[in-house]
Amino acid sequence: MDDASAALTVDARGVVTGWSEGARRLTGFAADEAVGRPVRDLLAGEPGSGETPPGRPPLPEGSVTVRHRDGHALTLRIAVCPLDGPGNETAGYVITAAPAGAREASTAGRAFEQSSLPISVFDAEHRFVRLNAAACEAMGGSEESLLGRSLLDAAGPSERTRSIDRTMRAVAETGRALRDESYGQAADDPDQHAWDVEMWPLRDTAGRVIGTALAGLDGSEQHRARRRLALIDEATTALGTTLDAVRTAEELVALLVPEFADFAAVDLLDWVLDAEAPPPREDPDIVMRRVAHASAGPDAPATVVPLGRTDAYPPYSPPARALREGRAVLARAGEDGFDRWMAEREPQSLRTPAARASRIHAELAVPLLARGTTLGVAIALRNLRPEKFAEDDAVLAEEIAGRAAVSVDNARRFARERATALTLQNSLLPKVRPGQAAVEIAHRYLPTASAAGIGGDWFDVIPLSGTRVALVVGDVVGHGIPSTATMGRLCTAVRTLADVDLPPEELLTHLDDLVTHLTADDRIDIPELGATCLYAVYDPVSRLLTVAAAGHPAPALLLPDGTCRLVPLNAGPPLGVGGMPFEATELKLPEGCVVAFYTDGLVAGRGRDIDHATEELCRALTVPRESLDALCDVVLKHVLPEEPGDDVALLLARTRALGAGQVAARDVAPDPEEVAAVRKWALDLLSAWGLDDISFVTELVVSELVTNAVRYGEPPIRLRLIRDRTLICEVTDASSTSPHLRRAHAFDEGGRGLLLVAQLTQRWGSRQADGGKTIWAEQALPRR
Repeated sequence: MDDASAALTVDARGVVTGWSEGARRLTGFAADEAVGRPVRDLLAGEPGSGETPPGRPPLPEGSVTVRHRDGHALTLRIAVCPLDGPGNETAGYVITAAPAGAREASTAGRAFEQSSLPISVFDAEHRFVRLNAAACEAMGGSEESLLGRSLLDAAGPSERTRSIDRTMRAVAETGRALRDESYGQAADDPDQHAWDVEMWPLRDTAGRVIGTALAGLDGSEQHRARRRLALIDEATTALGTTLDAVRTAEELVALLVPEFADFAAVDLLDWVLDAEAPPPREDPDIVMRRVAHASAGPDAPATVVPLGRTDAYPPYSPPARALREGRAVLARAGEDGFDRWMAEREPQSLRTPAARASRIHAELAVPLLARGTTLGVAIALRNLRPEKFAEDDAVLAEEIAGRAAVSVDNARRFARERATALTLQNSLLPKVRPGQAAVEIAHRYLPTASAAGIGGDWFDVIPLSGTRVALVVGDVVGHGIPSTATMGRLCTAVRTLADVDLPPEELLTHLDDLVTHLTADDRIDIPELGATCLYAVYDPVSRLLTVAAAGHPAPALLLPDGTCRLVPLNAGPPLGVGGMPFEATELKLPEGCVVAFYTDGLVAGRGRDIDHATEELCRALTVPRESLDALCDVVLKHVLPEEPGDDVALLLARTRALGAGQVAARDVAPDPEEVAAVRKWALDLLSAWGLDDISFVTELVVSELVTNAVRYGEPPIRLRLIRDRTLICEVTDASSTSPHLRRAHAFDEGGRGLLLVAQLTQRWGSRQADGGKTIWAEQALPRR
């Protein structure tokens, strides 16, 4: 043997048969002292160990302790190589030895020792027999202190080490290479590390598994990068699911805890929640309102600011610095500002020595910035996980907080626009007054809560002459302030046209022209389909209901016998199409009918069958209720979808009828001599009605209106008096020429009649009909 090498040979029984000069120099024993002795006799602490049983190596590979000839213990690192004999039997072993910790001499050994990957070798009993420098650094000890120990003994039992140990034993049992991925804390290192450990079996020349080896790759940076990308990807779908600022804040803290922080909170400036414009300058005292927070568990930090409460942040605090500097601020234990802030914020329970280990040691404050506006701050704390926040964490938090801030700002802008549109819409919707002579009214208006915004639905109840009433319901296609403004234009236009007392089909024709002109104006943004409208007039004297529609759903009619059906009518085209006629439908109704007018938000929607919804509407109207208000609630409960995607307007009208004792009429001959007889007839009627107190004014009104009809009108002429909440005098003739007020000169013989009528009555007017015109005037009844 080479004298320079520390090597020896033993036979199958473990008796030394060869001894090198290197072995002599290493142990002090000469060749004649060692040859012929069992090699186990050289081990320290095992005197007289004797021969080795057949088939087993004489010494375990790895670290052994031998007794030097001068008596001191010597730790050696050995390798055992079997020698093949006849019949595939082991004839002996070659054992090489070197002092533990000695530098490798071979190129392969130096490559093993100098590898940047931690590489370890274990024997069949899963004990360390070899570690390179990187493995020793990862284990936090020297090779001498680790040789002969198991992984669990050397690194301590943890989920990470147990996983590696289980996988290593599976490698030894199956003889197959396996991989284990784990994430945990390395020895003497406060940061968490991700390890990708490759394990493979070690075999002897006969192919038997005699140990295992493993190499570990520290993939912590890659692991953190994947986690950051996964968190950003999750933020894309998890943040801003609703147009609600508080809900977005809750989504943000749910995203951060426990994946990123042990505690997280979001504080917003008050003007953000009030949907107001940003103040012209910020208050020097930074006061914000807590809208969301979350904790990783009972051992994680607890909030000191209740939800909904405001809190002031001093200038040195991390949140105040983040708002002032417009960037993420990292703070950790040992820094003056952080320690001072924590001393003021931490509960008393965490200031005791026993609770010191669970105290907050790192904070990350990120401003919520969107479109150049600061909305609030997000706060992340750590006390359970040992690692501090790093610069990469700040970049990640700024990315996620930026996305959340945009969602919060969108919610703020939506809330502001919704509040503006709702205020505008409420100001434009009619203030329906009770006491209509023709109908009893109940109504509901429900603006949608969807992201689409407030729509352009409206309804109106317009008193007309002769105790008649106009019932209107309409819908501007689209949502938001433009639709609401267009709705206001149409609502005003309908009232103006109704004041002219046009028939329903003619009124819709004029309204259609208006929408067409608005659409042609580039400054007005009206959807392509324009708007829909339904206009109905009910006369309590004749009990006629006249209905015309422009692309609007037909009303439902509940008869006194309890049956309900849709009013058959030609809906016509929507407003704004132009060039298409509108048709009116007339129905004579018994007293006590309920007519339901509504917008399509009640019966239409994604996935809804309109026919089925209208059937539900008819069934709901048949449910007995004491009042129309209660019936409105029943209809909404049974017909309205759980989450309406559009505004809903519902108008219920119960018809009334004026009895024969409230209406009187007579024909008037086209002769001036007839005026005196008409006056007497009117006075006798007022006396029978008990209205003698207003007979003088009524006599003048009747005289003037009948005289004008005889003088300027065409026969037939008819006078009608209606007694309801007012006294109405109507004179109808066949002429289509409408009278008008004019100022009479001093020497004019006429021209003062209508001026006198206008002065003596509450209101007066004229309306056109197919067979001529009607001049009417209303007087207040005497108080009883």
